[in-house]
Amino acid sequence: MSDSYELMYILRPDLSEEQVNVAIAKYRELLHTQLATDIEIQHRGKRRLAYMIGKHREGIYIQMNYKAPPTHVIPVEKAMRYSEDVIRYLTLKQELPAPKPEAVAAQS
Repeated sequence: MSDSYELMYILRPDLSEEQVNVAIAKYRELLHTQLATDIEIQHRGKRRLAYMIGKHREGIYIQMNYKAPPTHVIPVEKAMRYSEDVIRYLTLKQELPAPKPEAVAAQS
C-alpha cells in the first residue's frame, strides 16, 4: 500500500547550481530505492527565511511529491539529518479528501 507524501527541504544558500542538482538527484534516487513512485520535483529557488537557521538568512527550497510505502520516511529523513547541505526538512502525509455524502448517495 502506498501513501501520498510531500517532502519540503531547504538547502544551504551558498551551494552552486550543480551542487543543488546533485542533492536533488541524490534524494530522488533514495526515494526511488525506497519504492517511491510518481515523484514530482519542484525547485522553488532561493528565498529569504522567516528566521535565521544556523547562520543562514536564505535557503534554496525544494519540494517533492510522491507515493511510497509508509516505511520509507525514516531512511530519507535520516539521510537529510546527516547531510551538511540540508538545513531544514519536513515530510507530510497527504490526506485524500473523503467523498462527500451527497456524492456517495447519488452513486447508489
